[in-house]
Amino acid sequence: MEKEVKVKVKWSKAFWVANVVELLERAAYYGVFIVITLYLSRILGFNDIQAAAIAGVFSAGLYLLPTFTGALADKIGFRRSMLLAFSLLTAGYAGLGVFPTMLESAGLAEYSMTTRFTGLLENKIRYAIIPIMALIVIGGSFIKSVISGTVAKETTPENRAKGFSVFYSMVNIGAFSGKTIVKPLREAMGNEGFITLNYFSATMTLLALIAIFFFYKSAQHAGEGKSFRQIGHAFVKVCTNGRLLLLILIITGFWMVQHQLYATMPKYVLRLAGEGASPSWYANVNPLVVVLLVNSVTQMMRKRSALTSMTIGMFIMPVSALCMSYGNVLDPALSIAGMHPVAFMMVVGIVFQGLAETFISPRFLEYFSLQAPKGEEGLYLGFSHLHSFLSSLFGFGLSGYLLDKYCPEPALFASTEEWAAAAVNAHYIWYYFGAIAFVSAIALILYGQVTKRIARKGI
Repeated sequence: MEKEVKVKVKWSKAFWVANVVELLERAAYYGVFIVITLYLSRILGFNDIQAAAIAGVFSAGLYLLPTFTGALADKIGFRRSMLLAFSLLTAGYAGLGVFPTMLESAGLAEYSMTTRFTGLLENKIRYAIIPIMALIVIGGSFIKSVISGTVAKETTPENRAKGFSVFYSMVNIGAFSGKTIVKPLREAMGNEGFITLNYFSATMTLLALIAIFFFYKSAQHAGEGKSFRQIGHAFVKVCTNGRLLLLILIITGFWMVQHQLYATMPKYVLRLAGEGASPSWYANVNPLVVVLLVNSVTQMMRKRSALTSMTIGMFIMPVSALCMSYGNVLDPALSIAGMHPVAFMMVVGIVFQGLAETFISPRFLEYFSLQAPKGEEGLYLGFSHLHSFLSSLFGFGLSGYLLDKYCPEPALFASTEEWAAAAVNAHYIWYYFGAIAFVSAIALILYGQVTKRIARKGI
């Protein structure tokens, strides 16, 4: 019996540079994004509804634009695209840090360490933050397509799976690092930490820019992608394909709940569990669960259909929302594992949320491709993340309304007692998202039954 020889994989310099800058970019992005609604409210004086709407459009743009910026990146080359992207990102993150300081220096804002820039509450100048955030959206949209494209181009069919494994590890390390730095900054600097955090992110993307400038060289050629006309044609075809559009809308229900890690959870936890809570650390529980369980769950479900796996995940999501709601029903004086009950049950809910993701995410692209017309699967897969675009808009929008109604900003009330009376039903927020998840799960079952009948009839 011949002994199997393990071949050592040697990656190119371009591969490693791309992966390192991906780590830096993810650390920059998640550090800011986990507290973006807090920054908009506590620093710039936007109310919950306004902050959620701005953050929702910000997130949605990052999911819609990559397909289009990816086409441009193929034309101008990956190196130029990354130099442009990290220049925009550095300017954008630095702008988030400089903007409130400039307003304070100009006498347009009165800063309070315990509340917010009170002088901005009625000042429309604060909306100037939107074009600054747009720099991050445009820069980030290039990164989403270019880094994964580099990994694909710098690997071979034999080592591509291992190459993307390295890539996803870098993504998770970066995301974990970015979220982890938020708590010590906030503990040391209070609300001002939300400003300083942007300088951390700007530093990360500046380091990435320097790495690309000096070390990134690739023998791979650009100009191999689709034209804007082809992409626009594909977009129209997806939007007019009733079967695919319905599937996207159903899965949007799942991602609306998933996005509450960023839309609702930070404000909800800090308002109910106190400023000593650590929402950025709680959010890290989600990727931790996914990393630990995704291979086991995928292996367990390998003989089951993609629809079955996705349906199981969809029914786990209402359980997640109910767990998150239960913390506010418990006695606030109770300590569970050294945590406030709201914080503890939030972590439990996030564990279930991560578990649901392990059933859904690995199989969604497989199922989505099966719903596309034969021979056009690749064309349609370019828009498979439209659900994240829609869930960002709807999920953040609904979050702002529900926070304003059930768990409002404590600083708006004259006393703690008045605020406690206004927030007594704060947990109702999670009932709404639990209902959305449950309806989406039922809709997915019905969708599967209908599409099977259509397939049998050959329609």
